[in-house]
Amino acid sequence: MMYTYRAAPDVDVVTSTATITGFGNLAINAFVIHAAEPVLVDTGAARESKDFMAALRTVIDPADLRWIWLTHTDFDHIGSLQRLLDENERLRVITSFLGVGIMSLAAPLPMDRVYLVNPGQTVDVGDRTLTAVRPPAFDNPITTGLRDERSGIFFSSDCFGALLDEVPECAEDLSDEALREGQVFWATVDSSWLHKVDRALFASELDRIRQLEPTMILSSHLPAARGSSMERLLGALAAVPDAPVFVGPDQAALEQMLAGITGPAR
Repeated sequence: MMYTYRAAPDVDVVTSTATITGFGNLAINAFVIHAAEPVLVDTGAARESKDFMAALRTVIDPADLRWIWLTHTDFDHIGSLQRLLDENERLRVITSFLGVGIMSLAAPLPMDRVYLVNPGQTVDVGDRTLTAVRPPAFDNPITTGLRDERSGIFFSSDCFGALLDEVPECAEDLSDEALREGQVFWATVDSSWLHKVDRALFASELDRIRQLEPTMILSSHLPAARGSSMERLLGALAAVPDAPVFVGPDQAALEQMLAGITGPAR
């Protein structure tokens, strides 16, 4: 079920929950920043586009949007991108050069409606500046999060996501154990390269986020987290390089699961 909630005075979350059988539940979030030039951060999952658009309309008329900040091109982030571009001729897409290249393989972006950014660069959206930030963990090389310099909110894309038994609206409603275990497991799946990272360099990347002093952290795959939870979130990420490596089910496990659903093959 797709629904919305208010994470901050000028930020709405458009969200759904994906159940990953055997592993837990994962929030899939997009965000509306009610700036002078309103911004939509990501556009939901492809399979939920109709429901996403209906939920989005409860918090903003898509015709009023001026920007889509595309954190990356995975299917749970671009689900309604083309529909929104078709509906609103004034919309522009903030992404990277590589993001444009990847999109050209499936649904090319109109180049006159693209705004290219690299980490550290900014976009003026009328009443605030948005700064592009590379999160310390990601699964897609184009990933570009952002910091709203007016509110201090850090939109971290997939980074800080967590697989959870239940998905509340606030990360503070999760126990330390549930949050840490959910984050660590998610990161071993989504950013498996962290097992090979230089620990000192990774610690400096975490410090870089700490120095942003975010008032709130809004991840694509975690309930809204207040800035006071930052050390919990960073501590979980710091544990990932030494966590058990995720190994997914193989064909034998798949056949066993299918047998449990349909009965043994004849």
